[in-house]
Amino acid sequence: MNAKIVSGLLLALCAIGIWQATIIPESTMYSEVGPILAPSVVIGVLTLLGIIYLLSSIRGKSPDCIESEDEVPLEGGNTRLIYFLVAGMLFIFLVKPIGFLIPATICGVGVAKSFDAPTNLKTISICLAITLAFWGLFSALLGVDLGPLFKLPF
Repeated sequence: MNAKIVSGLLLALCAIGIWQATIIPESTMYSEVGPILAPSVVIGVLTLLGIIYLLSSIRGKSPDCIESEDEVPLEGGNTRLIYFLVAGMLFIFLVKPIGFLIPATICGVGVAKSFDAPTNLKTISICLAITLAFWGLFSALLGVDLGPLFKLPF
């Protein structure tokens, strides 16, 4: 697959993202940042990067390993994908019953594991710090409802 096809597929995904961002309903709850802002900004930046990637691939200047004959995929691709998907699914299933902190940390560790990071105290600490930073930024400062940091069962 060459860079032009990849950039076209990326722009098609961006078109789907734009469509999905336009049909997000407005929140009935008051918040400083509405539910449309973050997805719109992200999809806007990704679309701009996709256009730049397409233009550079048309000019033949895309610094991409897709075109290189020497490059080969890393081993264990299926295992990496499983770690990534299981981490995401655990976050989805656990965030409502136990809050944001533990599922997001587990998800971060799973994603890190899919990129060959060891599952040790350092990785868990980094993922926990990132989780706390994201929750603090979005929920506490910007008023985006991410749910409680953690839920107590009693």
